[in-house]
This record gives sequence, C-alpha cells and structure tokens, in this order.
Amino acid sequence: MIVEGKNAVKELVKAGRTIDKICVQKGDKMAEALALQAKSRGAKAVFCSRENLDKLSPSGKHQGVVAYTTDFTYSDLDDILAVAEGGRLVVILDGVEDPHNLGSILRSAECLGAAGVVIGKHRAVAVNDTVIKTSCGASEYVKVARVTNINDVIRELKDLFFKVYAMDMDGAELATADLTGDVALVLGAEGKGVSALTKKLCDGSVKIPMTGQIASMNVSVAAGVGMYEFVRQKGAKK
Repeated sequence: MIVEGKNAVKELVKAGRTIDKICVQKGDKMAEALALQAKSRGAKAVFCSRENLDKLSPSGKHQGVVAYTTDFTYSDLDDILAVAEGGRLVVILDGVEDPHNLGSILRSAECLGAAGVVIGKHRAVAVNDTVIKTSCGASEYVKVARVTNINDVIRELKDLFFKVYAMDMDGAELATADLTGDVALVLGAEGKGVSALTKKLCDGSVKIPMTGQIASMNVSVAAGVGMYEFVRQKGAKK
C-alpha cells in the first residue's frame, strides 16, 4: 500500500506500522526527519527530487513524502466491543463508497472517542491509501471491522443491549434521542441513505434538524454531528 502526505505518514511511524520504504523530498526538513524515524524502525529511506516524487505519487499531493507500507489490518467486532462497557459508541456504515467520506468519518471517530467503525465487505469502500491520507492518520488508532453482513452486526449489538439508531431524515430530532449507555449509529450510502431492511432492524431513526435549502448533509458531516451528540449526552450524564 502507498501512503502519502506528512501527517498520514507521521502517524504510521508513530503507531509502529511496518514501513518497507519511505521516499522523501530532499531539503524538506520535516520530510527528512520522518525518513530518519522510519529508517530507525527498519525502513529503507530514499531522498528524491520533487519531480521523482510526483511520478511515485498516485494523487500528486504527496507533500514531500511517499511511503510503502503493509496493508491495513482490520479488527474483529469483538475487538471493538472490548472497550469498557457503559458508554461505547459504534458507528456502522451501510454502503459508504467514497474513500474521502470514510477517511473523514475515521478522523471524527478518533477525535470523539468512538469504540470503532463497522463497514461492509460488499458495495462499500475498504480502507485504502486515500482513506488513510484523508483520516490524517486516525486510521491507525480507530478499530475498523469489515464484515459480510452489517445487519447481523446490528442484531448482535441489540442482543448486547446497545441502542441502535439509523441517521435518517424521517427520524426524530437527534437531541431528543437517548444516546446514553452503549449506542450504535447507522449511516447510509451517499445519495441512498440507510437501506430499508437495515433501518427496520434499528431501534429507531434520528435526524439532524436543518434550516437551509439543501435537505441533507454529507455523510461524514452527519456522522460527526451524531458522534458529537453522543459525547455531549455522555458528558451531561456525569
């Protein structure tokens, strides 16, 4: 896997991810420092011109750093649930396909203390280099489970007494829902929303009240708002 960008690669090094090779722009002090850190952990460090990095970079937005690393390691649902009970938040994504959205959701999940994120194996984006870069390294700290059937995950969480809410425009206002205790928030694909069967399995639906002319938010923004409301209610309960 190729990961590029200073922040993303910095978090890879910090988290101890295996980096086989790191190519950095000669003369860029921050990039060179990253190379030395990676080299101390066994990576091969190569100092390149910007022109050579442009050729290596899949996106052309490398910020002077391109790293070759091991593929992302997914967690199991049990790993996510291993977080202490009594206030866990699990984010479930029903068919999110845009890697930028997934990366942004992982970044919010890390900042707001979610126990983990669940994604599907089919018709959904996996954690790739774009996701890692967009997450600004948060992907190294958030547990992500990739499952065959998210509906089975919802059933399992409900058996464990999680309150499971679909974020949907037909729901009750988010602030009126009880987001205390163990909670799962389900968000749907861009433009499609949560599928009918998945929504039916949930305990209810919640919406973010909006006053503008556009009737929906980007899924990553909606996820961030939902996660923040969970944190707000958890803090208010203390």
